[in-house]
Amino acid sequence: MRTSEQTSLDRRRFLYGLGSSIGAIAFSSLLTAEGVSSALESKPPMLKAKAKSCIFLTMEGGPSHIDTFDPKPKLAELHLEKFERTGHQFSAMSQGNRYFVQSPFTSRRVGNSGADMSEHFVYLADVADHICWYRGCQADSVDHPTAMYHLNTGNKFGGDPAIGSWITHGLGTLNQNLPSFVVLPEVAYPQGGAGNWSNGFLPARLQGTPLRSVGSPVLDLYPPEYINRAHQRQSLDLLNQFNSQHHQKHPHHDELSARMESYELAFRMQMEVPDIIGLDQESDKIKELYGIGEEYSNAFGKKCLLARRLVEKGVRFVQIYSGGWDSHDYLERAHGALIRSIDKPVAGLIKDLKQRGMLEETLIVWSGEFGRSPDNGIRGGGIAYGRDHNAEAMSIWLAGGGVKAGHIVGQTDEIGEKAVDVVHPLKDVHVTLLRLLGLDDNKLTYFHGGRFKQLSQTGGAVIDQLIG
Repeated sequence: MRTSEQTSLDRRRFLYGLGSSIGAIAFSSLLTAEGVSSALESKPPMLKAKAKSCIFLTMEGGPSHIDTFDPKPKLAELHLEKFERTGHQFSAMSQGNRYFVQSPFTSRRVGNSGADMSEHFVYLADVADHICWYRGCQADSVDHPTAMYHLNTGNKFGGDPAIGSWITHGLGTLNQNLPSFVVLPEVAYPQGGAGNWSNGFLPARLQGTPLRSVGSPVLDLYPPEYINRAHQRQSLDLLNQFNSQHHQKHPHHDELSARMESYELAFRMQMEVPDIIGLDQESDKIKELYGIGEEYSNAFGKKCLLARRLVEKGVRFVQIYSGGWDSHDYLERAHGALIRSIDKPVAGLIKDLKQRGMLEETLIVWSGEFGRSPDNGIRGGGIAYGRDHNAEAMSIWLAGGGVKAGHIVGQTDEIGEKAVDVVHPLKDVHVTLLRLLGLDDNKLTYFHGGRFKQLSQTGGAVIDQLIG
């Protein structure tokens, strides 16, 4: 006699059983309607879009807003006076007495907007009027891994899709021969690792594709000399036949589908990638514009130029990392060198996009995971002064892509401890980025874990002051 366990079918096995029936056709149609079809195609925006693609410049470690774009003269008056912590979003890495610290840099106002800029930003001053400066943002964490996850995925604890994955989910791709979401990391991955560009619960094909920062950006892109493209095509067709048969038996294995698509994408990339990563094709004038070949700016300049070439070819989202901004001590030395490393490349990127007629359709974002405190993070003398983590005040700037260029939005208090005007959480910045790309955060959802999920987690507001 059969037991109830033997005779009953649980819901999951029942649905999988549909794979051999007419139900499979209906179910496949539903999946396609939900955007889970095997082919990643271009999709129309939900709203009128200002931009078609985004280049996200990520300053890992938390650059100091006080020492870059939001100077605080008051700190010169308070220098080395005892600091009493009033905020709740400073890290507790340093114990004991703490003291106010003035900036080691001078600052000046640039452009018609009169934007404040550290003395070491020499080239960026030339494009200041293309930039919208936002000083009212607040993060949710002062711990690097959780803050990085929050910046990149909207979830402090990781496991959720990255911004680039959400954008690809909403807009698809403009070039079937390239990944739609590309990451240009440092040699060492940022804190939190590859989870910063994960697809999370979205289909696996939407994850970011990292390109190497040293040597060939893509390893093993080309086959051995004795294998031609016809042989590759035959091998892929045979492999896809076997994989498809296996996938029909296990339709719930999204990873297998993504692997099959990645093989096909790699095959197509062999034709397109060499033309993109071959920066030697660029003129000496363009290389000089990005600071390529120069001591400080060469590495970041190559990334910025590659980012321009990628969006020019239809990549939706390119994220570039600059690491080392966590300056608890030796702020003058550390921030000074880092500013010089990105100054000319970032200015060159804006100028190059502008002269090619691409700036208005390409959104550029510059941000770290949080700001810095007005006091010294590690006690010391002279050059050893640094700053602690601070989530209650951070500076972000945007350029191109329909932002309100040449404007300063929001402000922090007189010591840079806390945002006090046009104050918004980081999730509202995310919602605004989606809006500029023609996506509605409340409609850009995915059903997972029993509910529809979105980038902002629980909903957010567009920061209208940032949009031109």
